[in-house]
Amino acid sequence: MSSSRSIAALDPARSVLEQLRERVAAMEHKTAGEPVPTLPGLADVVPMRAGSTYAVDSASLALALAAGASRSGEWVGFAGCADFGAEAAAELGIELSRTVLVPDPGEHWLEVTAALVDVLRVVVLRPPASVSERTAGLLDSRLRTRSAVLVVHGDWPRAEARLTLEDSAWSGPVAGAGALVERRARVVVRRGARPPVRADLTWPGVHRVEPRAEQGVREIRRRVDGRAG
Repeated sequence: MSSSRSIAALDPARSVLEQLRERVAAMEHKTAGEPVPTLPGLADVVPMRAGSTYAVDSASLALALAAGASRSGEWVGFAGCADFGAEAAAELGIELSRTVLVPDPGEHWLEVTAALVDVLRVVVLRPPASVSERTAGLLDSRLRTRSAVLVVHGDWPRAEARLTLEDSAWSGPVAGAGALVERRARVVVRRGARPPVRADLTWPGVHRVEPRAEQGVREIRRRVDGRAG
């Protein structure tokens, strides 16, 4: 990995500055408030909008919110995410060749994040400390200007939505050795004073679990088991 700790493979035949300027120009032509691609399992739960900030309580949710934009061809970045899992990111569909990683921006995290927001569509940030209203306001203004999205792993003042995981469980082989196959978790989305929205999702892939379909399977199993007895 390069000294800038970037996973992204820029075109070596062209000036890095020129390529970044092109991305800045592209971001300036996008409109704040326009939809940002989201994974199908999350589209109904948290439709993301350019110029907004979303707070999450886990790395898996942060990756999931960045994956939709990456799949659609956008550039994404991660700042302060020292435990960034490249394998988990790729499994969700994040294109590593269009991903920029700054695992430890240190005391300059605000300037680094602002620079990433200037050139990337979605930026995931894990702040090193609590964030004040004033600091958050500076980045919020930058997001609206560049029509980017900020996903914060942690607390953030005035976030558009806050996502948390609950009832998380892994499934795998019933007996013996083997790898974990699927993770199921309930995602809770809170937006201001509105009632929270809950959805059951599965990893990898982040697919929606339809409660009615799952209930139907249980009903069929009960009937079959009853006849077998």
